[in-house]
Order: sequence, then structure tokens, then C-alpha cells
Amino acid sequence: MIEKKINFKNGVVTGYEIELPKTKLILARADKGFVMCGFLNILAADKFGEAACVVKGVSTIEDLLSGKIVEVSKSAEDLGVKTEMTGMAALEKFM
Repeated sequence: MIEKKINFKNGVVTGYEIELPKTKLILARADKGFVMCGFLNILAADKFGEAACVVKGVSTIEDLLSGKIVEVSKSAEDLGVKTEMTGMAALEKFM
């Protein structure tokens, strides 16, 4: 597992790359929510009331930050996160 601290002007986000047998699980977590790769399920985030969004086709934390959001949970929408934002812009909303 790779863990990276990413500095923002309003705080620090933690990014994770977890090696699985055939792929990677990638996410970045802020205080109020997280950005995840397409391997994870937005329906589960909604079920638990988590602020989350999905960026697909990523293989690194950097890809997750620069990629465009394709799915957004209700709680993330409430914080101002929208599809087509970058992962980095969403994390700023989650701080």
C-alpha cells in the first residue's frame, strides 16, 4: 500500500493506492468526504450517507486528483461537488 499526504491551502488530504491481485484500489480522503476510483461503489456511499465521488480510469493518486468526476453521492452534491469537476476540486469541497 502507498500512502501519500497531499497539501492543500486549507489542510492535508491522504491518498491511498492499494495493490490488489489484478488491479489497484485508489482513493483520497479529506475530513468531510473522499474521491474514489471506479472500483468502489457510489451506491454504497449513498447508503451510508458518505460524501464521495468517482473518477474512473485511474492508476495513481495523481490520476485521481486530475481526473474528472463521473459519479457523485447525494452528500457530496450537498457540499457542492458536481460531475466534470476534477478530483482535486472535489477534495477542496470536502475539507
